[in-house]
Amino acid sequence: MKKIIEISGMSCGHCQARVEKALNAIDGVEAKVELNKNRAIVTLKKEVNDQTLKEAVVEAGYEVVSLTEKKGLFS
Repeated sequence: MKKIIEISGMSCGHCQARVEKALNAIDGVEAKVELNKNRAIVTLKKEVNDQTLKEAVVEAGYEVVSLTEKKGLFS
């Protein structure tokens, strides 16, 4: 399953790396942060609670604008 997290507050490559590291530290999560789109695309290899994903972003110092399940080929 893939989820898209819209993130506010990222402005540089360091921000991108920080969020990516925080999300990838969660067991069962593979995340790729797209700084130019202010979002993270998260692939879940096992069940992970949405709140856990949100908390990782917030603890990294950024705000979650939305979290949605990715449907179809394009988003």
